[in-house]
Amino acid sequence: MFSTFAIVITLLLLMFFAYRGYSVLILAPIMAALAVLLSGDFLSSIPAYTDVFMSALSGFLLKFFPIFLLGALFGRLMADSGAATAIAKTVVEKLGASKAILAVILVCGILTYGGVSLFVVAFAIYPIAKDLFRAADIPKRLIPAAIALGSFTFTMTALPGTPAIQNAIPIPYYNTNVFAAPILGLIGGTVMFVCGWLWLQSRARKASAAGEGYGLHDESDVGGVGGGVAETNLLSTHHTSFTVAMIPLFLVIGLNALLTYVVFPSMDFSGLQTKFPDLNIAGSLGLWSIIISLVVACVALILMRIGHWTNLQKTINRGTYDSMLPIFNTASEVGYGAVIASLAGFLIIRDSILNLTPGNPLISEAVAMTTLAGITGSSSGGLSIALSTLGEDYLRMAVAAGIDPELMHRVAVMAAGGLDTLPHSGAVITLLAICGLTHKQSYLNIAMVTMVIPLIAVVVVITLGTLFGSF
Repeated sequence: MFSTFAIVITLLLLMFFAYRGYSVLILAPIMAALAVLLSGDFLSSIPAYTDVFMSALSGFLLKFFPIFLLGALFGRLMADSGAATAIAKTVVEKLGASKAILAVILVCGILTYGGVSLFVVAFAIYPIAKDLFRAADIPKRLIPAAIALGSFTFTMTALPGTPAIQNAIPIPYYNTNVFAAPILGLIGGTVMFVCGWLWLQSRARKASAAGEGYGLHDESDVGGVGGGVAETNLLSTHHTSFTVAMIPLFLVIGLNALLTYVVFPSMDFSGLQTKFPDLNIAGSLGLWSIIISLVVACVALILMRIGHWTNLQKTINRGTYDSMLPIFNTASEVGYGAVIASLAGFLIIRDSILNLTPGNPLISEAVAMTTLAGITGSSSGGLSIALSTLGEDYLRMAVAAGIDPELMHRVAVMAAGGLDTLPHSGAVITLLAICGLTHKQSYLNIAMVTMVIPLIAVVVVITLGTLFGSF
């Protein structure tokens, strides 16, 4: 009883202090130790940190560090090469200011689906979105929701092949790949995109009918977080054509698909298995595909702009540093989850979740993923905690129920993209800071397009998957 109480208290404290802006790097170990202390096991608090917490943290780094590193580097190369700006400007020119909302959503979607970090996209697209919305006389308060819809939803969790870390995390647990349940993913992604776009269009029309225009805003500090936007734009002044700018994005998705469906299936890995007997080949191929694709795309970007980089060394270093905070934040949350899972009270919580829908583990999985994502304010953090503690159970339940692990993969990722954008979410706080807006001004629309509609999409995918299986 005390152990269960300790888990609930520390989860609430983690949510509260994260909302107040405290780093998860320090919050996670403190909350983990507090959970052990409140459980009455005073002697175990230090070993719980040094052995359980740090072992889980290092295990997560072992699996996913290359993807975080290469993803951040690729995003920085896209921004500083001018490729991201070239894509944005071309889409905006083709659609025009009258379709400002759609233009912003599509630009963000193209870039994030191609592997560019959502934070890099937000920094790069905000100045363009600001000018577009002002020209179309659409309220500025809708900009964060438009950026979030294109960056935080269908391209992050639903579209098959997306290189987002969220789509990679289930791979070693379910022995799947980033193209898991592709048609269901496309259906879920379409629900998010179309419904989100229609919602924002309806808000814009309502504002226009009420006589509300762009509004008066102090935009002297563009970006609101220390000039990150200005620096990105300064580095992105190279003239890059849309066709050339799209090549690295096609490489990430295309090469990934080629490796996943053609190259790796035709290879004999028996020699590797002999040399590395503990290697989980099935659980590694999906990760290897992403790593190789991102490496090739990064090299291609560098070579295409040889002689035109403002400061290639600075770009590479910044891209490398950009990966550090996200991966250690997520790994710390995984460490916290491992400590929680070691407590006696977790067995009660685990059994309650697993037995939520005995005949359909998809529903239980979705509830677990989105709840933990909401508590941590992070889709990758919630997904990592849930799978590290319950992944084996869900795989066993899926096999027993005859459910394809690919369907489990897609539902897990999409569900983690539901409640992850509660008000304390770091992504939401950063996005609002970039746009110079407040929760009061913009959060309702952000919540609608990044939580309510994505959860509806999850229900659609679970229903179709239950009726027709994975496809």
